[in-house]
Amino acid sequence: MSDAFGFTLGASDGAARTGTVATPRGEIRTPAFMPVGTAATVKAMYPGQVRAAGADIVLGNVYHLMLRPGAARVARLGGLHKLMNWPHPILTDSGGFQVMSLSALRKLDETGVTFQSHLDGSRHVLTPERAIEIQGLLGSDIQMQLDECVRLPASHEAVEAAMRLSLRWAERCRVAFGEQPGRALFGIVQGGVTERLRVESARALADLDLKGYAVGGLAVGEPQAAMLATLDVTLPHLPVAKPRYLMGVGTPDDIVEAVRRGIDMFDCVLPTRAGRHGMAYTRGGRINLRNARHADDIRPLDPASSCEAASTYSRAYLHHLVKAGEILGMMLLTWNNIAYYQDLMAGLRAAISAGRLADFIAETREGWAGEGGQAARANSPSS
Repeated sequence: MSDAFGFTLGASDGAARTGTVATPRGEIRTPAFMPVGTAATVKAMYPGQVRAAGADIVLGNVYHLMLRPGAARVARLGGLHKLMNWPHPILTDSGGFQVMSLSALRKLDETGVTFQSHLDGSRHVLTPERAIEIQGLLGSDIQMQLDECVRLPASHEAVEAAMRLSLRWAERCRVAFGEQPGRALFGIVQGGVTERLRVESARALADLDLKGYAVGGLAVGEPQAAMLATLDVTLPHLPVAKPRYLMGVGTPDDIVEAVRRGIDMFDCVLPTRAGRHGMAYTRGGRINLRNARHADDIRPLDPASSCEAASTYSRAYLHHLVKAGEILGMMLLTWNNIAYYQDLMAGLRAAISAGRLADFIAETREGWAGEGGQAARANSPSS
């Protein structure tokens, strides 16, 4: 296997495309959904289950891992792949979104972000250079620049200032990253839902000639229509031959619409978080196992699914586990959700290759209506 990092485009259907991200640790088939393993674990899942469900890559987070167990300790223990028993590709988010959520516990300036740990109140400084250093210690295959993410709605002045600061930090991250064979640095487009700012950010990042590009600062309070409109104006200004990653998104409906527009990679905590709270994603739509109507329902979630959690356990049993607060219920529903998301991505890849993406999306939406109309788009918790 090559030691180089690369991206090869495959089939296309309109703006949607398939591709392969090549890394020394394995290939990533795109469009791809990355299960979120924030603290070196995809919650309620064994690594082998995540892989068997179809995931080629998982995501870890700088903010959480730098606080616990610590990046230097991870390095001493052989790196993140070895620590979490996941020998396949890992992407690490630089922590910008998590730091944003600290609000009163942080102070931001040109140098970086000074913040207090949510664990013990200890003080930390995260600069663009330090974010790259931490990701190097973790040993991730795809590393993200440090950026400033603004929760919407926000003033135009605040959004523009954050975008320009993120661009300056992207250049510092590029210098700090240097040449790392087999690894990649991705830049992050910011600019809220303002077309002029998004276009300026995308063009400036493209000039840095990075290995890939993310669209950040979405799924942070704006409606779906605004998110999709932002993608429509942003993506034409990103290099066609580089992977495009939509951060923190999202619901199945968000994903199919973003794939339609040319996004290659996704992550979101939604399938794991929903699973821990009694919600199942299926070809028949979202199913809330807390509802009493499932108490005597002997049907599985999806008898045609290759996932055992979906095909071999009754809804009545899953309802019982959820109502009783049993850990097994969280595990089974998370397993089901991760498998459903991976099946959705496989279906999208196959549909694009066959030139029938529009038909696949229409059929998928028709299926979502099958469980009594629970929409596939819910409020999307960001990673």
